[in-house]
Amino acid sequence: MRLFYHLGRYYILISKVFAKPERYKMYYRQTLRELELQGINSIGIVVIISIFVGAVITIQTNYNIENPLLPRYLIGVGVRDMLLLEFSSTMVALILAGKVGSSISSELGTMRITEQIDALEIMGVNSASFLILPKIIATMLFFPLLTIISLFVGMGGGYLTALITNVSTPQEFIYGLQYGFYPHYFTYALQKMVVFAFLITTISAYHGYYAEGSSLEVGKSSTRAVVQSCIFILMFNLILTKLILD
Repeated sequence: MRLFYHLGRYYILISKVFAKPERYKMYYRQTLRELELQGINSIGIVVIISIFVGAVITIQTNYNIENPLLPRYLIGVGVRDMLLLEFSSTMVALILAGKVGSSISSELGTMRITEQIDALEIMGVNSASFLILPKIIATMLFFPLLTIISLFVGMGGGYLTALITNVSTPQEFIYGLQYGFYPHYFTYALQKMVVFAFLITTISAYHGYYAEGSSLEVGKSSTRAVVQSCIFILMFNLILTKLILD
């Protein structure tokens, strides 16, 4: 029964979030702020992790194609496809669920227990829409860009590793990146990230918006937000993969 209770309350919150804004200019400024907080501030961690993941995929792919009959350009193919199909969308989303999700939940939870949200409601402001809608717009716009950044940085990390470890020539690696490329894989990764951005933001906002009690509860709500965001990301990854790639 608790499941249906939370699903119902989540649906009510989302309906309030997408209500018609009172002042569009105020929402515009808030969205720009969220683009910086949730998007631009996440570039660093995505770049660092993508470099090392691209390097690791290169080494692992080389290890798995030690057969001399297999062409070396398959290393580039493996790096590209693993980044496109899984890492730069699903794995990056899991990382962002920890960074962005906990930030959103703790911010809204703190506002709830310090009665700032109640003050907005007393002033006649739709607090759910004002506080959450700009976050949803910002993440759904910027997270796909983070996916693109992760793709190129990951491929760059793989390229440098191939050169340093001498597992492939630059020409072979670049040829592998271009070989048999399906543009549908690229749109698939972006479509998944848009859905993941919505899940991360709304689930985290839900737990923060309805936080109760002391500051200890804010920490617990952040933990629940991250865990549930990760679960739903993996669940929808399976669903979207079946729907889009079939």
